[in-house]
Amino acid sequence: QLQASGGGWVQAGESLRLSCAASGRTFSSANMGWFRQAPGKEREFVAGITGRSTRYYADSVKGRFTASRGNARNTMDLQMNSLKPEDTAVYSCAARSTGFGSMIARTYEYWGRGTLVTVSS
Repeated sequence: QLQASGGGWVQAGESLRLSCAASGRTFSSANMGWFRQAPGKEREFVAGITGRSTRYYADSVKGRFTASRGNARNTMDLQMNSLKPEDTAVYSCAARSTGFGSMIARTYEYWGRGTLVTVSS
């Protein structure tokens, strides 16, 4: 089970930190990722961490968002800075058994409920 939290309403330029907590099984060496879906749009990849803790990002968030694992490695955070209205979406965390990185949603086996991020201009 995965559960995302930390969403909310902010103004453009502000920051938010999302957290993803896993329970029921360990994902300490798994590839974990963040995805988002805006109203009327398809789900898109945001950020990920491989099993070896290599981070990778979508071009749209590179330099603004930072993904990290928690000390227990069964959690994952997403620090979002310089938020823009186009970042408004439901953000979900996901994980897959392999440690190799992927930006493709269908390759992820485990998904949690999302958390809504709203950025006003």
